[in-house]
Amino acid sequence: MMPMLEENVSLRPYNTFGLDVRARYFARFASADELRQLLNLPQVQAAEKLILGGGSNLLFTQDFPGVVLKNEIRGLEIMSEDGTDDTALIRAGAGESWHGLVEYALDQQLSGIENLSLIPGTVGAAPLQNIGAYGAELRDTFEHLEAVEIGTGALRVFTAADCGFGYRESVFKNVLKDQFVVTAVVLRLHRQARPNVRYGAITETLAELGIEGDPTPQEVSRAVVHIRRSKLPDPAVIGNAGSFFKNPEISQAAFDRLKSQYPDLPGYTVPGGVKVPAGWLIEQAGWKGLRRGPGEGTHGVHARQALVLVNHGGATGNEIRALAEEIIAAVRQQFAIELHPEVNIL
Repeated sequence: MMPMLEENVSLRPYNTFGLDVRARYFARFASADELRQLLNLPQVQAAEKLILGGGSNLLFTQDFPGVVLKNEIRGLEIMSEDGTDDTALIRAGAGESWHGLVEYALDQQLSGIENLSLIPGTVGAAPLQNIGAYGAELRDTFEHLEAVEIGTGALRVFTAADCGFGYRESVFKNVLKDQFVVTAVVLRLHRQARPNVRYGAITETLAELGIEGDPTPQEVSRAVVHIRRSKLPDPAVIGNAGSFFKNPEISQAAFDRLKSQYPDLPGYTVPGGVKVPAGWLIEQAGWKGLRRGPGEGTHGVHARQALVLVNHGGATGNEIRALAEEIIAAVRQQFAIELHPEVNIL
């Protein structure tokens, strides 16, 4: 059956900031074939296109003048379990929720993505920005993805090398931006538990939860969920897109200079320099908990996590963008560090 193309649709239910903007056209697709049917429609061919997953990494600053195509491709399956190997391939439809995939993997006694528990959004969005948290990234377990080319409808398989993964980066955010729609992702996970607890907060939280010795993947996931829920607001309660800014990477020399001025400055060694927590910089610059707008404030910076910008209700995307720009300028002035949004601003 041909998927339905709707007109003048509110996108408020489809973005976690809860911004009431509208799409000129809107349609859902549940398979690669349905996507191809939509791409062949004259209204779609001639329009600007936005592929929408969970809407958890978007800031709309205006109505979308083109067509929004919502990816609802489902399916979770174990592709192979070679008895001579410690790994198994797991395939997920791009429209599945990312956390749903994590829970499925844990139910199948597979390890490798438990540190990425409770990250909002869909499976299809995960490789676009190489999602990561608590010492792990998608590329650590990534095998390949399947994607439909918008211009031709052809299906293409991308390996990790093809994707060009970096810190919150992939080819789909630059040279191949808006050219492909991810339809499925395949990960290689471990049958034997390989818990990654190098990130300090996980070790501390496991102790708080009374978990001793070598934790199971399920226990690591439980700790990560506990951390995220204690620090990050629920979008169903307060509109937000999670971490709004990337953690900046600076040279060792620049870090040493700042460390002499700010002894409490945290930093994590990475190839070519040091990664500095953006939330710490924003908090030190005095923005944590700030509210803007009439009354008690319509938008601002979350009181428990300075990395998160929030819509308390009634804010516009432009107001939130303006706040982000002020924060960038303040951090630049105080620390000579440039922050870059992790959220896609439209």
